[in-house]
Amino acid sequence: MAGVSLKCGDCGALLKSVEEAQEHAELTSHSNFSESTEAVLNLVCSSCGKPCRSKIESDLHTKRTGHTEFIDKTLEAVIPISLEVPKVAKESEEAIAAGSTGEPEEMVVPEVDKKLLEELEAMGFPTARATRALHFSGNTSLEAAVNWVVEHEADPDIDQMPMVPVNRHVEASKPSLTAEEMKLKAQELRERARKKKEEEERRMEREREKERIRVGKELLEAKRIEEENERKRLVALRKAEKEEEKRAREKIRQKLEEDKAERRRKLGLPPEEPSAAPKPSASIVEEKKSALPVRPATKAEHMRECLRSLKQNHKDDDAKVKRAFQTLLTYIGNVARNPDEEKFRKIRLNNQTFQDRVGSVKGVEFLELCGFEKVEGEEFLFLSRNKVDMQVLNSAGSELNSAINNPFFGVL
Repeated sequence: MAGVSLKCGDCGALLKSVEEAQEHAELTSHSNFSESTEAVLNLVCSSCGKPCRSKIESDLHTKRTGHTEFIDKTLEAVIPISLEVPKVAKESEEAIAAGSTGEPEEMVVPEVDKKLLEELEAMGFPTARATRALHFSGNTSLEAAVNWVVEHEADPDIDQMPMVPVNRHVEASKPSLTAEEMKLKAQELRERARKKKEEEERRMEREREKERIRVGKELLEAKRIEEENERKRLVALRKAEKEEEKRAREKIRQKLEEDKAERRRKLGLPPEEPSAAPKPSASIVEEKKSALPVRPATKAEHMRECLRSLKQNHKDDDAKVKRAFQTLLTYIGNVARNPDEEKFRKIRLNNQTFQDRVGSVKGVEFLELCGFEKVEGEEFLFLSRNKVDMQVLNSAGSELNSAINNPFFGVL
Protein backbone atom coordinates (compact mmCIF):
# COMPACT_ATOMS: atom_id res chain seq x y z
CA MET A 1 0.00 0.00 0.00
CA ALA A 2 1.33 3.46 -0.92
CA GLY A 3 2.19 5.82 1.90
CA VAL A 4 -0.47 8.35 2.85
CA SER A 5 1.60 10.41 5.31
CA LEU A 6 5.11 11.21 6.47
CA LYS A 7 6.06 10.23 10.01
CA CYS A 8 8.69 12.07 12.02
CA GLY A 9 11.03 9.48 13.49
CA ASP A 10 12.08 11.87 16.28
CA CYS A 11 8.70 12.82 17.77
CA GLY A 12 6.18 10.51 15.99
CA ALA A 13 4.16 13.34 14.40
CA LEU A 14 2.16 12.49 11.22
CA LEU A 15 2.36 15.02 8.37
CA LYS A 16 0.18 15.26 5.25
CA SER A 17 2.74 16.53 2.73
CA VAL A 18 6.38 17.29 2.06
CA GLU A 19 5.66 21.00 2.70
CA GLU A 20 4.41 20.22 6.21
CA ALA A 21 7.47 18.02 6.80
CA GLN A 22 9.73 20.91 5.76
CA GLU A 23 7.91 23.33 8.09
CA HIS A 24 8.13 20.78 10.89
CA ALA A 25 11.85 20.38 10.27
CA GLU A 26 12.37 24.17 10.38
CA LEU A 27 10.49 24.50 13.67
CA THR A 28 11.90 21.47 15.48
CA SER A 29 15.20 20.72 13.67
CA HIS A 30 13.96 17.13 13.20
CA SER A 31 15.20 15.48 10.00
CA ASN A 32 14.27 11.79 10.30
CA PHE A 33 11.13 11.32 8.13
CA SER A 34 9.69 8.17 6.55
CA GLU A 35 6.59 7.15 4.59
CA SER A 36 3.71 5.76 6.66
CA THR A 37 0.46 3.98 5.80
CA GLU A 38 -1.17 5.55 8.89
CA ALA A 39 -3.51 8.36 7.82
CA VAL A 40 -3.37 11.77 9.49
CA LEU A 41 -6.36 12.02 11.81
CA ASN A 42 -8.95 14.56 10.66
CA LEU A 43 -11.62 15.23 13.32
CA VAL A 44 -13.95 18.14 12.53
CA CYS A 45 -15.91 19.76 15.36
CA SER A 46 -19.61 19.52 14.53
CA SER A 47 -20.33 22.74 16.46
CA CYS A 48 -17.75 25.19 15.09
CA GLY A 49 -16.08 23.28 12.21
CA LYS A 50 -12.57 23.45 13.66
CA PRO A 51 -10.38 20.60 12.29
CA CYS A 52 -8.28 18.65 14.82
CA ARG A 53 -5.43 16.45 13.68
CA SER A 54 -4.94 14.44 16.88
CA LYS A 55 -6.87 13.16 19.88
CA ILE A 56 -4.87 15.48 22.12
CA GLU A 57 -5.85 18.48 19.99
CA SER A 58 -9.55 17.49 20.08
CA ASP A 59 -9.38 17.03 23.87
CA LEU A 60 -7.86 20.50 24.24
CA HIS A 61 -10.56 21.95 21.98
CA THR A 62 -13.25 20.27 24.12
CA LYS A 63 -11.63 21.57 27.31
CA ARG A 64 -11.47 25.14 25.98
CA THR A 65 -14.87 25.37 24.23
CA GLY A 66 -17.01 22.62 25.73
CA HIS A 67 -17.67 21.10 22.26
CA THR A 68 -17.68 17.32 22.52
CA GLU A 69 -18.97 16.01 19.17
CA PHE A 70 -16.52 15.51 16.30
CA ILE A 71 -16.95 14.04 12.80
CA ASP A 72 -14.17 11.70 11.67
CA LYS A 73 -13.27 12.70 8.08
CA THR A 74 -9.92 10.95 8.06
CA LEU A 75 -10.77 8.52 5.26
CA GLU A 76 -12.31 11.25 3.07
CA ALA A 77 -9.03 13.15 2.87
CA VAL A 78 -6.68 10.16 2.47
CA ILE A 79 -4.61 10.40 -0.75
CA PRO A 80 -1.24 8.86 -1.61
CA ILE A 81 1.51 11.23 -0.56
CA SER A 82 3.80 12.74 -3.20
CA LEU A 83 7.46 12.81 -2.31
CA GLU A 84 8.32 15.42 -4.96
CA VAL A 85 9.65 18.69 -3.58
CA PRO A 86 7.37 21.58 -4.67
CA LYS A 87 8.70 23.81 -7.41
CA VAL A 88 8.68 26.86 -5.23
CA ALA A 89 10.59 25.00 -2.60
CA LYS A 90 13.11 23.87 -5.20
CA GLU A 91 13.60 27.42 -6.48
CA SER A 92 13.98 28.62 -2.93
CA GLU A 93 16.57 25.95 -2.23
CA GLU A 94 18.43 26.81 -5.42
CA ALA A 95 18.39 30.47 -4.54
CA ILE A 96 19.66 29.71 -1.07
CA ALA A 97 22.32 27.41 -2.50
CA ALA A 98 23.39 30.10 -5.00
CA GLY A 99 23.65 32.75 -2.36
CA SER A 100 25.22 30.64 0.32
CA THR A 101 28.89 29.97 0.83
CA GLY A 102 28.32 26.34 1.81
CA GLU A 103 28.40 27.10 5.55
CA PRO A 104 25.44 26.13 7.81
CA GLU A 105 23.02 28.98 8.38
CA GLU A 106 23.18 30.57 11.84
CA MET A 107 20.00 30.31 13.92
CA VAL A 108 18.86 32.91 16.45
CA VAL A 109 15.90 33.46 18.80
CA PRO A 110 13.15 35.43 17.00
CA GLU A 111 12.32 38.91 18.14
CA VAL A 112 9.05 39.28 20.02
CA ASP A 113 7.23 42.09 21.74
CA LYS A 114 9.05 42.59 25.04
CA LYS A 115 6.04 44.06 26.86
CA LEU A 116 3.86 41.09 25.92
CA LEU A 117 6.71 38.77 26.92
CA GLU A 118 6.95 40.44 30.34
CA GLU A 119 3.19 40.16 30.80
CA LEU A 120 3.26 36.43 30.02
CA GLU A 121 6.20 35.86 32.37
CA ALA A 122 4.34 37.77 35.10
CA MET A 123 1.40 35.37 34.60
CA GLY A 124 3.74 32.44 35.36
CA PHE A 125 4.67 31.18 31.87
CA PRO A 126 8.34 30.14 31.31
CA THR A 127 10.34 32.41 29.02
CA ALA A 128 10.76 29.76 26.30
CA ARG A 129 7.02 28.95 26.27
CA ALA A 130 6.03 32.64 26.26
CA THR A 131 8.49 33.41 23.41
CA ARG A 132 7.23 30.44 21.40
CA ALA A 133 3.59 31.47 21.91
CA LEU A 134 4.22 35.08 20.80
CA HIS A 135 6.24 33.97 17.76
CA PHE A 136 3.70 31.45 16.44
CA SER A 137 0.61 33.52 17.32
CA GLY A 138 1.85 36.37 15.12
CA ASN A 139 3.07 38.59 17.97
CA THR A 140 -0.32 40.29 17.96
CA SER A 141 -1.86 40.22 21.45
CA LEU A 142 -1.65 38.72 24.89
CA GLU A 143 -4.94 36.81 24.48
CA ALA A 144 -3.78 35.23 21.20
CA ALA A 145 -0.58 34.04 22.87
CA VAL A 146 -2.48 32.54 25.81
CA ASN A 147 -4.88 30.76 23.43
CA TRP A 148 -1.91 29.35 21.50
CA VAL A 149 -0.41 27.98 24.72
CA VAL A 150 -3.72 26.34 25.65
CA GLU A 151 -4.05 24.70 22.24
CA HIS A 152 -0.42 23.50 22.11
CA GLU A 153 0.32 22.72 25.76
CA ALA A 154 0.67 19.00 24.90
CA ASP A 155 3.34 19.63 22.22
CA PRO A 156 6.63 17.89 23.11
CA ASP A 157 8.64 21.01 22.22
CA ILE A 158 6.37 23.51 24.03
CA ASP A 159 9.21 24.59 26.36
CA GLN A 160 11.95 24.72 23.70
CA MET A 161 13.11 28.16 22.63
CA PRO A 162 12.14 28.74 18.93
CA MET A 163 14.97 29.40 16.50
CA VAL A 164 14.96 31.17 13.09
CA PRO A 165 17.74 31.83 10.53
CA VAL A 166 19.79 34.92 11.34
CA ASN A 167 19.16 36.47 7.90
CA ARG A 168 15.39 36.20 8.31
CA HIS A 169 14.24 39.53 9.60
CA VAL A 170 11.21 39.01 11.80
CA GLU A 171 9.81 42.37 12.66
CA ALA A 172 7.81 42.42 15.83
CA SER A 173 4.43 43.79 14.97
CA LYS A 174 3.14 46.51 17.14
CA PRO A 175 0.54 45.40 19.64
CA SER A 176 -2.97 46.37 18.82
CA LEU A 177 -3.56 47.35 22.46
CA THR A 178 -2.06 50.17 24.49
CA ALA A 179 0.01 49.46 27.59
CA GLU A 180 -2.91 50.33 29.84
CA GLU A 181 -5.25 48.09 27.85
CA MET A 182 -2.73 45.24 28.02
CA LYS A 183 -2.54 45.59 31.81
CA LEU A 184 -6.32 45.53 32.04
CA LYS A 185 -6.45 42.49 29.77
CA ALA A 186 -3.83 40.67 31.84
CA GLN A 187 -5.72 41.55 35.01
CA GLU A 188 -8.94 40.29 33.44
CA LEU A 189 -7.29 37.00 32.49
CA ARG A 190 -5.89 36.56 36.01
CA GLU A 191 -9.28 37.39 37.53
CA ARG A 192 -10.95 34.87 35.23
CA ALA A 193 -8.45 32.19 36.25
CA ARG A 194 -8.99 33.02 39.95
CA LYS A 195 -12.78 32.80 39.64
CA LYS A 196 -12.49 29.51 37.81
CA LYS A 197 -10.28 28.14 40.58
CA GLU A 198 -12.69 29.34 43.30
CA GLU A 199 -15.63 27.78 41.47
CA GLU A 200 -13.74 24.48 41.20
CA GLU A 201 -12.94 24.61 44.94
CA ARG A 202 -16.62 25.26 45.77
CA ARG A 203 -17.66 22.37 43.54
CA MET A 204 -15.15 20.06 45.23
CA GLU A 205 -16.38 21.17 48.67
CA ARG A 206 -19.97 20.38 47.66
CA GLU A 207 -18.85 16.97 46.45
CA ARG A 208 -17.01 16.33 49.73
CA GLU A 209 -20.07 17.38 51.74
CA LYS A 210 -22.28 15.04 49.71
CA GLU A 211 -19.81 12.24 50.32
CA ARG A 212 -19.81 12.93 54.09
CA ILE A 213 -23.62 12.86 54.16
CA ARG A 214 -23.69 9.63 52.16
CA VAL A 215 -21.16 7.94 54.45
CA GLY A 216 -23.10 9.11 57.52
CA LYS A 217 -26.33 7.66 56.16
CA GLU A 218 -24.62 4.38 55.36
CA LEU A 219 -23.19 4.15 58.89
CA LEU A 220 -26.61 4.82 60.43
CA GLU A 221 -28.23 2.24 58.19
CA ALA A 222 -25.52 -0.31 59.01
CA LYS A 223 -26.02 0.34 62.73
CA ARG A 224 -29.79 -0.05 62.38
CA ILE A 225 -29.39 -3.32 60.48
CA GLU A 226 -26.94 -4.59 63.09
CA GLU A 227 -29.34 -3.77 65.94
CA GLU A 228 -32.23 -5.39 64.07
CA ASN A 229 -30.19 -8.53 63.45
CA GLU A 230 -29.21 -8.67 67.13
CA ARG A 231 -32.85 -8.33 68.16
CA LYS A 232 -33.86 -11.12 65.79
CA ARG A 233 -31.03 -13.29 67.09
CA LEU A 234 -32.18 -12.84 70.70
CA VAL A 235 -35.79 -13.62 69.76
CA ALA A 236 -34.69 -16.76 67.91
CA LEU A 237 -32.52 -17.77 70.87
CA ARG A 238 -35.40 -17.39 73.33
CA LYS A 239 -37.68 -19.32 71.00
CA ALA A 240 -35.11 -22.12 70.67
CA GLU A 241 -34.77 -22.30 74.47
CA LYS A 242 -38.55 -22.57 74.89
CA GLU A 243 -38.72 -25.27 72.23
CA GLU A 244 -35.93 -27.19 73.94
CA GLU A 245 -37.71 -27.00 77.30
CA LYS A 246 -40.95 -28.12 75.68
CA ARG A 247 -39.24 -31.11 74.07
CA ALA A 248 -37.58 -32.03 77.36
CA ARG A 249 -40.91 -31.94 79.20
CA GLU A 250 -42.52 -34.05 76.48
CA LYS A 251 -39.77 -36.66 76.72
CA ILE A 252 -40.21 -36.86 80.51
CA ARG A 253 -43.98 -37.19 80.13
CA GLN A 254 -43.57 -39.99 77.61
CA LYS A 255 -41.10 -41.73 79.90
CA LEU A 256 -43.54 -41.53 82.80
CA GLU A 257 -46.33 -42.93 80.64
CA GLU A 258 -44.10 -45.79 79.52
CA ASP A 259 -43.08 -46.57 83.11
CA LYS A 260 -46.72 -46.52 84.19
CA ALA A 261 -47.73 -48.85 81.37
CA GLU A 262 -44.86 -51.19 82.25
CA ARG A 263 -45.96 -51.36 85.90
CA ARG A 264 -49.55 -52.14 84.91
CA ARG A 265 -48.31 -54.89 82.62
CA LYS A 266 -46.23 -56.48 85.40
CA LEU A 267 -49.24 -56.37 87.75
CA GLY A 268 -51.41 -58.01 85.14
CA LEU A 269 -53.68 -55.02 84.76
CA PRO A 270 -55.18 -54.10 81.41
CA PRO A 271 -53.75 -51.06 79.63
CA GLU A 272 -55.33 -47.81 80.76
CA GLU A 273 -57.75 -46.22 78.33
CA PRO A 274 -56.60 -42.71 77.41
CA SER A 275 -60.14 -41.29 77.78
CA ALA A 276 -60.71 -42.99 81.12
CA ALA A 277 -57.43 -42.02 82.61
CA PRO A 278 -58.06 -40.19 85.89
CA LYS A 279 -56.85 -36.70 86.26
CA PRO A 280 -53.59 -36.75 88.22
CA SER A 281 -53.78 -35.38 91.71
CA ALA A 282 -51.97 -32.30 92.82
CA SER A 283 -49.32 -34.35 94.62
CA ILE A 284 -48.55 -36.32 91.46
CA VAL A 285 -48.32 -33.07 89.48
CA GLU A 286 -45.92 -31.71 92.07
CA GLU A 287 -43.92 -34.93 91.88
CA LYS A 288 -43.73 -34.64 88.10
CA LYS A 289 -42.69 -31.04 88.39
CA SER A 290 -39.99 -31.96 90.87
CA ALA A 291 -38.77 -34.63 88.45
CA LEU A 292 -38.25 -32.03 85.71
CA PRO A 293 -34.67 -30.81 85.29
CA VAL A 294 -34.14 -27.52 87.11
CA ARG A 295 -32.06 -24.95 85.31
CA PRO A 296 -29.33 -23.73 87.64
CA ALA A 297 -29.58 -20.07 88.54
CA THR A 298 -27.21 -17.83 86.65
CA LYS A 299 -24.81 -15.43 88.31
CA ALA A 300 -26.97 -12.51 87.17
CA GLU A 301 -29.96 -14.05 88.99
CA HIS A 302 -27.83 -14.51 92.12
CA MET A 303 -26.86 -10.83 91.88
CA ARG A 304 -30.50 -9.79 91.43
CA GLU A 305 -31.56 -11.88 94.43
CA CYS A 306 -28.74 -10.42 96.54
CA LEU A 307 -29.82 -6.85 95.70
CA ARG A 308 -33.50 -7.70 96.28
CA SER A 309 -32.66 -9.18 99.72
CA LEU A 310 -30.58 -6.13 100.59
CA LYS A 311 -33.44 -3.79 99.73
CA GLN A 312 -36.03 -5.84 101.60
CA ASN A 313 -33.84 -5.93 104.70
CA HIS A 314 -33.65 -2.13 104.68
CA LYS A 315 -36.99 -1.24 103.11
CA ASP A 316 -37.53 1.51 105.66
CA ASP A 317 -34.47 3.45 104.53
CA ASP A 318 -34.67 3.87 100.73
CA ALA A 319 -32.02 6.62 100.67
CA LYS A 320 -29.45 4.38 102.37
CA VAL A 321 -30.21 1.50 100.01
CA LYS A 322 -29.97 3.71 96.94
CA ARG A 323 -26.65 5.16 98.16
CA ALA A 324 -25.30 1.63 98.66
CA PHE A 325 -26.38 0.63 95.15
CA GLN A 326 -24.74 3.73 93.66
CA THR A 327 -21.49 3.07 95.56
CA LEU A 328 -21.42 -0.53 94.36
CA LEU A 329 -22.03 0.70 90.80
CA THR A 330 -19.06 3.08 91.16
CA TYR A 331 -16.75 0.25 92.33
CA ILE A 332 -17.85 -2.02 89.47
CA GLY A 333 -17.59 0.79 86.87
CA ASN A 334 -14.05 1.72 87.97
CA VAL A 335 -12.87 -1.88 87.58
CA ALA A 336 -14.61 -2.27 84.19
CA ARG A 337 -13.05 0.93 82.83
CA ASN A 338 -9.58 0.35 84.36
CA PRO A 339 -9.07 -3.41 84.75
CA ASP A 340 -5.26 -3.04 84.96
CA GLU A 341 -5.35 -0.53 87.86
CA GLU A 342 -4.91 -2.43 91.15
CA LYS A 343 -6.18 0.49 93.24
CA PHE A 344 -9.67 -0.05 91.77
CA ARG A 345 -9.53 -3.81 92.42
CA LYS A 346 -8.57 -3.56 96.11
CA ILE A 347 -10.98 -2.29 98.83
CA ARG A 348 -10.13 -1.86 102.51
CA LEU A 349 -12.97 -3.36 104.51
CA ASN A 350 -12.49 -1.17 107.59
CA ASN A 351 -12.57 2.02 105.51
CA GLN A 352 -15.13 4.27 107.16
CA THR A 353 -16.73 5.43 103.90
CA PHE A 354 -17.02 1.83 102.69
CA GLN A 355 -18.56 0.76 106.00
CA ASP A 356 -21.06 3.65 106.00
CA ARG A 357 -22.19 3.10 102.43
CA VAL A 358 -21.79 -0.66 101.74
CA GLY A 359 -20.69 -2.59 104.82
CA SER A 360 -23.58 -1.39 106.98
CA VAL A 361 -26.09 -2.91 104.55
CA LYS A 362 -24.07 -6.11 103.98
CA GLY A 363 -23.24 -5.35 100.37
CA VAL A 364 -19.97 -7.31 100.52
CA GLU A 365 -21.77 -10.43 99.26
CA PHE A 366 -22.58 -8.64 95.97
CA LEU A 367 -18.91 -7.75 95.44
CA GLU A 368 -17.95 -11.39 96.14
CA LEU A 369 -20.42 -12.46 93.42
CA CYS A 370 -18.49 -10.14 91.06
CA GLY A 371 -15.23 -11.98 91.84
CA PHE A 372 -13.84 -10.08 94.85
CA GLU A 373 -12.22 -12.20 97.57
CA LYS A 374 -11.20 -11.42 101.15
CA VAL A 375 -7.41 -11.40 101.55
CA GLU A 376 -4.76 -10.46 104.13
CA GLY A 377 -6.69 -11.68 107.11
CA GLU A 378 -10.02 -10.50 105.70
CA GLU A 379 -8.77 -6.91 105.84
CA PHE A 380 -9.19 -6.28 102.13
CA LEU A 381 -11.51 -7.25 99.30
CA PHE A 382 -9.36 -8.00 96.25
CA LEU A 383 -10.17 -8.88 92.62
CA SER A 384 -7.14 -10.41 90.89
CA ARG A 385 -6.45 -9.34 87.31
CA ASN A 386 -6.86 -12.84 85.86
CA LYS A 387 -10.32 -13.13 87.45
CA VAL A 388 -11.67 -9.92 85.93
CA ASP A 389 -14.65 -11.06 83.82
CA MET A 390 -16.07 -8.19 81.75
CA GLN A 391 -19.29 -10.14 81.13
CA VAL A 392 -19.85 -10.56 84.89
CA LEU A 393 -19.05 -6.87 85.50
CA ASN A 394 -21.45 -5.80 82.74
CA SER A 395 -24.19 -8.01 84.23
CA ALA A 396 -23.52 -6.51 87.66
CA GLY A 397 -23.77 -2.99 86.23
CA SER A 398 -27.06 -3.83 84.50
CA GLU A 399 -28.56 -5.29 87.70
CA LEU A 400 -27.47 -2.27 89.75
CA ASN A 401 -28.89 0.17 87.19
CA SER A 402 -32.17 -1.74 87.23
CA ALA A 403 -32.26 -1.70 91.04
CA ILE A 404 -31.57 2.06 91.13
CA ASN A 405 -33.98 3.14 88.40
CA ASN A 406 -36.86 0.67 88.90
CA PRO A 407 -39.13 1.97 91.72
CA PHE A 408 -40.78 -1.47 92.06
CA PHE A 409 -37.53 -3.39 92.46
CA GLY A 410 -37.68 -5.65 95.54
CA VAL A 411 -41.24 -4.65 96.37
CA LEU A 412 -42.87 -7.93 95.27
